[in-house]
Amino acid sequence: MSKLKIAIQKSGRLHEDSLKLLKDCGIDVNNGRDQLKVAVDNFPMEILYLRNSDIPQYLEDGTAAIAIVGENLLVEKPGRMAVVEKLGFSKCRVSLAVPKDVDDESPDYFNGKKIATSYPVTLQKFLDLNNIHAEIHTISGSVEIAPNIGLADGICDIVSSGSTLFKNGLKETHVILKSEAVLVKSLQLSQEQENILNKLVFRIKSVLRAKKSKYILMNVPNDKIEAVSSILPVLKSPTVLPLAAKGWSSLHSVIDEDEFWEVIDQLKAAGAEGILIVQIDKMVV
Repeated sequence: MSKLKIAIQKSGRLHEDSLKLLKDCGIDVNNGRDQLKVAVDNFPMEILYLRNSDIPQYLEDGTAAIAIVGENLLVEKPGRMAVVEKLGFSKCRVSLAVPKDVDDESPDYFNGKKIATSYPVTLQKFLDLNNIHAEIHTISGSVEIAPNIGLADGICDIVSSGSTLFKNGLKETHVILKSEAVLVKSLQLSQEQENILNKLVFRIKSVLRAKKSKYILMNVPNDKIEAVSSILPVLKSPTVLPLAAKGWSSLHSVIDEDEFWEVIDQLKAAGAEGILIVQIDKMVV
């Protein structure tokens, strides 16, 4: 049977979260120290631990069938690959930043200036789109130090919390691109590999759906069940179970966590009591 080779970062922002996602999908990842290729015992898959910048080439060559990468990498190194699923973790942005004492926070500040970055393709696209003429200095790492040593007037770099910028006397001025981890595939998959990928995607969607949802239980007077049910933003009717207390029932449903906080007061006003929220491990629909 064919195996699906998945490439993930051997180190970096996405490494731990990528492994956690696979484990949440029931895939046993047991690799020894410094192993760069690992077979999976309970799923037709092999894991390749690669440098982030090398992953697009492995996909384009068909050496790796699928990969977990940041969307920003797809812009920086476009190739023959397709996004299969957004994964919702490792969210960040590619942004312009300037020294704190610079008053002009518009992108036009960079006209005629020097910009240090590890993302020259992404930056050049933004500059061309906005008719900004700037000199790009490509640096492989430690971009934040460039303005302090006189190498550049500002930078373009990945930003998560902004703390690294702050520590280096910089401030974020403009977001060029928003990014998160995505599952991508090579365009050279066989039908057997596509079938395995579909099974993996089914598991991933079940895990992601569970992360966004909560199981909700509440006690409701029988004459209030219809009113409470109409408030819950669910696709199907909730489950109603009779309680030992006469005239009361336990109402069970699944709800988006964000939507719950929007309707909690309405549920209480409609007669719901003893509301309990439970974490969902997997959710198959």
